[in-house]
Amino acid sequence: MAVEISICSFSFHRMLGEGKCDIFEYIRLSKELGATQLQPWNAHFTRAADAAEVEKLGKSPGFPDLPAWLAPPTDEGYLREIKAAADEAGMPFESIAVDKAHIYEDEPQKRAVNRKFAYLWLDIAEMLGAGSVRIDAGGPEDMPDDVFAVIVEGYNDVIARAADKGIRVLTENHWGPSRIPENVVKLLEGIDGLGFLFDTNNWAEGQRDKGWDLCAKRADATHVKTFAFDENGNEPSVDIPRAIRMVLDAGYAGVWGVESCPRDGDEIEGARKTIALIRRTLAECGIE
Repeated sequence: MAVEISICSFSFHRMLGEGKCDIFEYIRLSKELGATQLQPWNAHFTRAADAAEVEKLGKSPGFPDLPAWLAPPTDEGYLREIKAAADEAGMPFESIAVDKAHIYEDEPQKRAVNRKFAYLWLDIAEMLGAGSVRIDAGGPEDMPDDVFAVIVEGYNDVIARAADKGIRVLTENHWGPSRIPENVVKLLEGIDGLGFLFDTNNWAEGQRDKGWDLCAKRADATHVKTFAFDENGNEPSVDIPRAIRMVLDAGYAGVWGVESCPRDGDEIEGARKTIALIRRTLAECGIE
């Protein structure tokens, strides 16, 4: 079984802000570093050249609470350029990690704006041939029943629209209620067709082991999150090999997603070392 690897482009968010890594450089870097598929963060679709330009852009037309650098591109020619670059690199789009399209907001008007945003990203995902999109649940961490009901309704709507396009909707343990393992289980068991992006990090304080125990076996996609490495190429703050083995033991055969957040700021080396750690761990499990 060939190992499939993607790099979530949030791994290069500092370089993006410095004007050093647009979507085309992300594709090039992913290929150079040994990834086989693409998982862009939606901010990487911006045309902004650098952080200063991002600030000048202000808010997005039609999305009053949204920074312009998160706006979905509407230029089909630009999207065709992106698709052509990915095709030339031989790298399909595994997924798009979409921020600011989360399901829950207190006010119906804000929920409607987020829903419109989600719909636009589904259209973009369809054009690029992406297999999935990550859309967060949103809402407070405790997820009371009235909030859960809104989240269920919203996901059902987005999932149905995505299914018509051949796209799967994923939730992720990311922020809000999804940092609590039991809430992730409740979402996945209560919403038909909702997939799960398992991040090795992002759990509420003291909840990581429970999150792995309850949720690693439910992974439809992965974020192997790293922060630093020792001289042996291991992440000393988290047992990444254990997490990988837990996902494997549950029968996972999907793409191994990298989301490196290097404390030393070297985003290219962070991604490179994370890929090496994943490949070494898989090889020890007999998968190369």
